[in-house]
Amino acid sequence: MKRSEINVIMRNTVEFIKEQKFYLPQFAYWRLEDWKRKGSEIQEIIECQLGWDITDFGSGDFNTTGLLMFTIRNGNFQDSSKYAKTYCEKLLITEEEQITPLHHHYSKREDIINRGGGILQIKIYKCDEEDELSEDPVVVSIDGVKKNYEAGGIVELHPGDSIYLPSNIYHKFWGKKGYGKILVGEISTVNDDYIDNKFYEERKRFSTIEEDEEPLYLLYDDYKKFGIFD
Repeated sequence: MKRSEINVIMRNTVEFIKEQKFYLPQFAYWRLEDWKRKGSEIQEIIECQLGWDITDFGSGDFNTTGLLMFTIRNGNFQDSSKYAKTYCEKLLITEEEQITPLHHHYSKREDIINRGGGILQIKIYKCDEEDELSEDPVVVSIDGVKKNYEAGGIVELHPGDSIYLPSNIYHKFWGKKGYGKILVGEISTVNDDYIDNKFYEERKRFSTIEEDEEPLYLLYDDYKKFGIFD
Protein backbone atom coordinates (compact mmCIF):
# COMPACT_ATOMS: atom_id res chain seq x y z
CA MET A 1 0.00 0.00 0.00
CA LYS A 2 1.10 3.57 -0.59
CA ARG A 3 1.41 5.84 2.44
CA SER A 4 -0.71 8.40 0.59
CA GLU A 5 -3.52 5.82 0.33
CA ILE A 6 -3.27 5.04 4.04
CA ASN A 7 -3.43 8.76 4.86
CA VAL A 8 -6.64 9.15 2.83
CA ILE A 9 -8.19 6.14 4.59
CA MET A 10 -7.33 7.66 7.96
CA ARG A 11 -8.85 11.04 7.06
CA ASN A 12 -12.05 9.37 5.85
CA THR A 13 -12.20 7.26 9.00
CA VAL A 14 -11.88 10.29 11.27
CA GLU A 15 -14.82 11.93 9.50
CA PHE A 16 -16.93 8.75 9.67
CA ILE A 17 -16.39 8.11 13.37
CA LYS A 18 -17.24 11.75 14.12
CA GLU A 19 -20.55 11.20 12.34
CA GLN A 20 -21.07 8.05 14.45
CA LYS A 21 -20.25 9.95 17.69
CA PHE A 22 -17.31 7.65 18.41
CA TYR A 23 -14.09 9.09 19.79
CA LEU A 24 -10.53 7.78 19.74
CA PRO A 25 -7.92 8.45 22.43
CA GLN A 26 -5.62 11.44 22.02
CA PHE A 27 -2.61 9.41 20.87
CA ALA A 28 -4.56 8.48 17.73
CA TYR A 29 -3.81 11.96 16.41
CA TRP A 30 -0.17 12.33 17.39
CA ARG A 31 2.09 13.24 14.48
CA LEU A 32 5.55 11.75 14.00
CA GLU A 33 7.19 14.70 15.78
CA ASP A 34 4.86 14.14 18.77
CA TRP A 35 5.90 10.48 19.02
CA LYS A 36 9.56 11.44 18.80
CA ARG A 37 9.20 13.67 21.87
CA LYS A 38 7.87 10.82 24.01
CA GLY A 39 9.84 8.53 26.30
CA SER A 40 9.17 5.59 28.62
CA GLU A 41 5.71 6.94 29.52
CA ILE A 42 4.35 5.45 26.26
CA GLN A 43 5.82 1.98 26.82
CA GLU A 44 2.36 0.44 27.23
CA ILE A 45 1.19 1.83 23.87
CA ILE A 46 4.19 0.28 22.12
CA GLU A 47 4.34 -3.07 23.92
CA CYS A 48 0.59 -3.70 23.77
CA GLN A 49 0.30 -2.78 20.06
CA LEU A 50 -2.14 0.08 20.55
CA GLY A 51 -3.07 2.34 17.66
CA TRP A 52 -3.85 2.38 13.95
CA ASP A 53 -3.72 -0.79 11.85
CA ILE A 54 -4.58 -0.68 8.14
CA THR A 55 -4.01 -3.66 5.87
CA ASP A 56 -4.87 -4.92 2.41
CA PHE A 57 -3.72 -8.43 3.42
CA GLY A 58 -1.23 -8.31 0.56
CA SER A 59 -4.01 -8.06 -2.02
CA GLY A 60 -2.91 -4.76 -3.56
CA ASP A 61 -6.57 -3.69 -3.52
CA PHE A 62 -7.66 -2.37 -0.11
CA ASN A 63 -11.18 -1.51 -1.26
CA THR A 64 -11.86 -5.13 -2.22
CA THR A 65 -9.82 -6.98 0.40
CA GLY A 66 -8.78 -4.93 3.39
CA LEU A 67 -9.61 -3.70 6.86
CA LEU A 68 -9.02 -0.69 9.08
CA MET A 69 -8.57 -1.29 12.81
CA PHE A 70 -7.62 0.78 15.81
CA THR A 71 -6.56 -1.01 18.99
CA ILE A 72 -7.81 1.13 21.84
CA ARG A 73 -6.73 -1.03 24.78
CA ASN A 74 -4.92 -4.34 25.15
CA GLY A 75 -2.77 -6.37 27.51
CA ASN A 76 0.54 -7.96 26.62
CA PHE A 77 0.18 -11.35 24.92
CA GLN A 78 3.80 -12.37 25.55
CA ASP A 79 3.91 -11.45 29.26
CA SER A 80 0.53 -11.37 30.96
CA SER A 81 2.11 -10.24 34.24
CA LYS A 82 3.45 -7.00 32.75
CA TYR A 83 0.12 -5.18 32.36
CA ALA A 84 -3.08 -5.75 34.28
CA LYS A 85 -5.45 -5.91 31.31
CA THR A 86 -6.77 -9.35 30.36
CA TYR A 87 -8.85 -7.94 27.51
CA CYS A 88 -8.57 -6.05 24.23
CA GLU A 89 -10.85 -3.50 22.55
CA LYS A 90 -10.67 -2.54 18.89
CA LEU A 91 -12.49 -0.31 16.46
CA LEU A 92 -12.91 -1.75 12.95
CA ILE A 93 -14.29 -0.07 9.84
CA THR A 94 -15.75 -2.34 7.19
CA GLU A 95 -16.90 -1.03 3.81
CA GLU A 96 -19.62 -2.47 1.59
CA GLU A 97 -18.37 -5.74 0.03
CA GLN A 98 -14.86 -5.18 1.44
CA ILE A 99 -13.69 -8.61 2.56
CA THR A 100 -11.63 -9.54 5.56
CA PRO A 101 -10.32 -12.97 4.45
CA LEU A 102 -11.23 -16.28 6.07
CA HIS A 103 -9.19 -16.81 9.22
CA HIS A 104 -9.29 -18.05 12.78
CA HIS A 105 -7.37 -17.35 15.97
CA TYR A 106 -5.53 -19.97 18.01
CA SER A 107 -5.96 -18.06 21.25
CA LYS A 108 -8.23 -15.03 20.89
CA ARG A 109 -11.89 -15.21 21.86
CA GLU A 110 -13.94 -12.26 20.73
CA ASP A 111 -17.24 -10.43 20.56
CA ILE A 112 -17.78 -8.73 17.20
CA ILE A 113 -20.29 -5.89 17.52
CA ASN A 114 -22.07 -3.80 14.91
CA ARG A 115 -21.84 -0.35 16.50
CA GLY A 116 -23.59 1.49 13.68
CA GLY A 117 -23.90 2.05 9.96
CA GLY A 118 -24.69 -0.82 7.59
CA ILE A 119 -25.18 -4.57 7.99
CA LEU A 120 -22.19 -6.82 8.75
CA GLN A 121 -22.17 -10.27 7.15
CA ILE A 122 -19.97 -13.02 8.66
CA LYS A 123 -19.38 -16.46 7.15
CA ILE A 124 -18.43 -19.08 9.76
CA TYR A 125 -16.96 -22.59 9.87
CA LYS A 126 -15.57 -24.82 12.55
CA CYS A 127 -11.86 -25.57 12.29
CA ASP A 128 -10.61 -29.17 12.48
CA GLU A 129 -7.31 -30.35 14.00
CA GLU A 130 -5.47 -29.81 10.69
CA ASP A 131 -6.66 -26.20 10.36
CA GLU A 132 -9.08 -27.26 7.62
CA LEU A 133 -12.73 -26.34 7.31
CA SER A 134 -15.07 -28.69 9.13
CA GLU A 135 -18.43 -29.66 7.68
CA ASP A 136 -19.92 -29.78 11.17
CA PRO A 137 -22.59 -27.23 12.07
CA VAL A 138 -21.54 -24.19 14.07
CA VAL A 139 -23.24 -23.13 17.30
CA VAL A 140 -22.71 -19.48 18.24
CA SER A 141 -24.09 -17.00 20.74
CA ILE A 142 -25.68 -13.85 19.31
CA ASP A 143 -26.37 -11.41 22.14
CA GLY A 144 -26.81 -14.31 24.53
CA VAL A 145 -29.09 -16.32 22.21
CA LYS A 146 -27.71 -19.67 21.04
CA LYS A 147 -28.08 -20.18 17.28
CA ASN A 148 -27.14 -23.00 14.93
CA TYR A 149 -25.65 -22.50 11.45
CA GLU A 150 -24.58 -24.94 8.78
CA ALA A 151 -20.89 -24.93 7.88
CA GLY A 152 -20.34 -21.81 5.78
CA GLY A 153 -23.51 -20.18 7.06
CA ILE A 154 -23.73 -16.39 6.98
CA VAL A 155 -24.64 -14.42 10.09
CA GLU A 156 -26.05 -10.91 9.62
CA LEU A 157 -25.42 -8.34 12.32
CA HIS A 158 -27.56 -5.20 12.24
CA PRO A 159 -26.58 -2.12 14.27
CA GLY A 160 -26.55 -3.12 17.93
CA ASP A 161 -26.14 -6.85 17.25
CA SER A 162 -23.10 -8.85 18.33
CA ILE A 163 -21.72 -12.36 18.00
CA TYR A 164 -19.35 -14.26 20.28
CA LEU A 165 -16.68 -16.25 18.43
CA PRO A 166 -14.49 -18.66 20.41
CA SER A 167 -11.01 -19.47 19.19
CA ASN A 168 -10.66 -21.86 16.24
CA ILE A 169 -13.79 -20.71 14.43
CA TYR A 170 -12.98 -19.70 10.86
CA HIS A 171 -14.69 -16.45 9.86
CA LYS A 172 -14.64 -13.89 7.07
CA PHE A 173 -16.73 -10.74 7.00
CA TRP A 174 -17.78 -7.81 4.84
CA GLY A 175 -20.35 -5.04 4.65
CA LYS A 176 -23.62 -5.98 2.96
CA LYS A 177 -24.05 -4.26 -0.39
CA GLY A 178 -26.34 -1.25 -0.41
CA TYR A 179 -26.23 -0.49 3.33
CA GLY A 180 -23.08 1.60 3.74
CA LYS A 181 -19.90 1.28 5.77
CA ILE A 182 -20.00 -0.10 9.29
CA LEU A 183 -18.51 0.92 12.62
CA VAL A 184 -17.54 -2.42 14.15
CA GLY A 185 -16.45 -3.01 17.73
CA GLU A 186 -14.36 -5.92 18.90
CA ILE A 187 -13.98 -6.95 22.53
CA SER A 188 -11.65 -9.90 23.04
CA THR A 189 -9.07 -11.59 25.16
CA VAL A 190 -5.56 -10.11 24.91
CA ASN A 191 -4.53 -10.07 21.26
CA ASP A 192 -1.28 -10.28 19.28
CA ASP A 193 -1.92 -9.94 15.56
CA TYR A 194 1.66 -10.86 14.68
CA ILE A 195 1.28 -14.48 15.82
CA ASP A 196 -2.37 -15.38 16.48
CA ASN A 197 -3.97 -15.27 13.01
CA LYS A 198 -4.33 -18.34 10.80
CA PHE A 199 -5.59 -17.52 7.31
CA TYR A 200 -7.21 -20.33 5.38
CA GLU A 201 -5.44 -19.14 2.23
CA GLU A 202 -2.00 -17.59 2.62
CA ARG A 203 -2.22 -13.86 3.33
CA LYS A 204 0.04 -11.11 4.58
CA ARG A 205 -1.34 -9.77 7.83
CA PHE A 206 0.61 -6.49 7.57
CA SER A 207 1.03 -4.58 4.32
CA THR A 208 4.30 -3.52 2.76
CA ILE A 209 4.17 0.29 2.60
CA GLU A 210 5.52 2.47 -0.20
CA GLU A 211 6.59 5.71 1.47
CA ASP A 212 5.42 8.22 -1.15
CA GLU A 213 4.58 10.90 1.45
CA GLU A 214 4.88 11.58 5.17
CA PRO A 215 2.55 9.59 7.43
CA LEU A 216 -0.52 11.44 8.69
CA TYR A 217 -0.60 9.25 11.82
CA LEU A 218 1.56 6.23 12.60
CA LEU A 219 0.35 2.64 12.35
CA TYR A 220 1.40 0.46 15.26
CA ASP A 221 3.44 -1.54 12.76
CA ASP A 222 5.35 1.74 12.15
CA TYR A 223 6.61 2.21 15.70
CA LYS A 224 9.78 0.16 15.23
CA LYS A 225 10.34 1.50 11.69
CA PHE A 226 10.39 5.10 12.90
CA GLY A 227 12.38 4.33 16.06
CA ILE A 228 9.65 5.17 18.55
CA PHE A 229 10.90 4.52 22.08
CA ASP A 230 13.76 2.24 21.02
